[in-house]
Amino acid sequence: MKRGYIVDETRAMTDDEDFKWRGHKSGNKQKGQSSQNTIVIDHAIITTDPVPIKVLSEKIGKTGAEIISTLFLLGIIKNINGSIDFETAELVTAELSKDHPITLELRPESTYEDELNKMREDNIAKGGLVTRPPVVCIMGHVDHGKTSLLDYIRKSNVTSGEAGGITQHIGGYTISLNGNPITFLDTPGHEAFTTMRARGAQATDIAILVVAADDGIMPQTIEAINHARQANVPIIVACNKIDKVSANPDRVLNQLTEHGLLPEIWGGETPVVNVSAKMGTGVEELLENVLILAELRELKANPKLTARGTIIEARMDKGLGKIATVLVQSGTLCCGDDMIAGTATGRVKVMIDDKGKQVKKAGPSIPVSVTGWDELPEAGDIMDVVESDRFARDLAAERKLKLATKKDDSSGAVNLDDLFDKISKGELKTVKLIIKADVQGSLEAVKQSLGKLGNEEVNIEIIHGGVGAINESDVSLADTAKAIIIGFNVRPDANAKSLASQRKIDIRFYNVIYKAIEDIEAAVKGLLAPKYKEVVLGSADVREIFKISGVGTIAGCHCTDGKIVRGARARLIRNGKVETDTEIASLRHGKDDVKEIARNYDCGIMLLNYPDVKVDDVIEAYQLEQI
Repeated sequence: MKRGYIVDETRAMTDDEDFKWRGHKSGNKQKGQSSQNTIVIDHAIITTDPVPIKVLSEKIGKTGAEIISTLFLLGIIKNINGSIDFETAELVTAELSKDHPITLELRPESTYEDELNKMREDNIAKGGLVTRPPVVCIMGHVDHGKTSLLDYIRKSNVTSGEAGGITQHIGGYTISLNGNPITFLDTPGHEAFTTMRARGAQATDIAILVVAADDGIMPQTIEAINHARQANVPIIVACNKIDKVSANPDRVLNQLTEHGLLPEIWGGETPVVNVSAKMGTGVEELLENVLILAELRELKANPKLTARGTIIEARMDKGLGKIATVLVQSGTLCCGDDMIAGTATGRVKVMIDDKGKQVKKAGPSIPVSVTGWDELPEAGDIMDVVESDRFARDLAAERKLKLATKKDDSSGAVNLDDLFDKISKGELKTVKLIIKADVQGSLEAVKQSLGKLGNEEVNIEIIHGGVGAINESDVSLADTAKAIIIGFNVRPDANAKSLASQRKIDIRFYNVIYKAIEDIEAAVKGLLAPKYKEVVLGSADVREIFKISGVGTIAGCHCTDGKIVRGARARLIRNGKVETDTEIASLRHGKDDVKEIARNYDCGIMLLNYPDVKVDDVIEAYQLEQI
């Protein structure tokens, strides 16, 4: 190109032609005329969402710098290696192609996630189901005997060949009753439902609710019932500490009915077993009830498929490195399998069961500790075995890209302000509320008042109510159930506040019942308007008036307080009375246009659509901030 010609290597040249091309420029082309035709783009097909900026640049024929500048004007800061969602790509394209409009079309290609879903569907279609052990979680109020019950079950139900008991804590273990295995999740009960449920994993089949016969149902017991109910998990009640003199099992039965659990002995569906974790009384009957309920639920899985499961917990181990406990839910996990959980990938190197022994494979409902991860997965992530490590890496990269470009990841959280939008779009038919109050009387009053606010379009459901500060458990339940938290004369503790901010959970605080009713009612009807407070920026005295033809009236001012900002709201005050409420259209210092003027400086101010400015008027600049 420097020599002024392009060699066409597709044709053979004679010596004369070669001489002509090398020695002389073609005289047929006019100076400055392009040797190539300009390509005009009017339609571009995008195959991925999000769209990498480099790809968008190639598709629409614009430079990366132009795209990044346009994004900056839209308030989005990206670099050339970033990605944007398809809607933003359309906006950018429209902005950059005003002269020759370019239309973008999203025509998605099959993604790695689609391939994984297809593989899962194929596995389900294969059939070959066999009965699998039930997965059980124990929950209840503090000091009601959960740990004691777990310890008794562990010690009395390990087989003789496993006399050493459990040598390693892996977040889950399997016991055997008359040759029938049962898997227990040794994680905090709420976590077994909330963290995992929020990520789409259904890890638990049955919940055992431990209630002390002497204490009865307590606040955390109610929380546990609501957590299990939101996860659609059946409950077996273990009425513990019946060996105590003060035990009153009949009172527990009465209290259960108050919270929607009708005992079997009273014609309901909730089995209630009297047990003593200390003496071992009734524990075998409790486990038999677990097996009966599991049989009724027909828990089945196909052990011949590629494995799929849930991450129960993940940690760093000094000797083994990155290690995660996987509860296998279908298929069989084997050493050497390539796996992915969330954005973490790996190949199974070592598997350790709940007895601390190395195993080569693990079938459905079996918890095992797995090493070989390139990074630690998160509790609740779904683990899949895939065909190759290449596929796992590509799928992880695709998931990371989606996470990086996802706008304001609120994990589907519901916000009171956008409630009506979701209702009108058909995304929401039931508004779920969690209510916390300072005393029981207030709680009942708020629950009754808010429970009546539903209409034909949307139902109000109070999924949990309690007395005391808003805690982490409330926020986790709100995250799982997509609920709004109403606090009446209470505040969240530090951990709850941090978690709510992280998960984008909407917490509303009230000290007057009718205010709470008004807000929920307004939100349901779509009337909740944002509230603003006024912040005064500064004021300036008008000392001279300039009338410029073709421009308008300019007020020569001296800033006496704060600062004057171009584009801010402004009041013109004359003799203590507000003459107009408008906007600062133009702000100058000398001959220069400026964004703001500080105190004790002179400036020229032009008000938007208001020329009637006089000497000694005061211009007060302010802005509205949303509360």
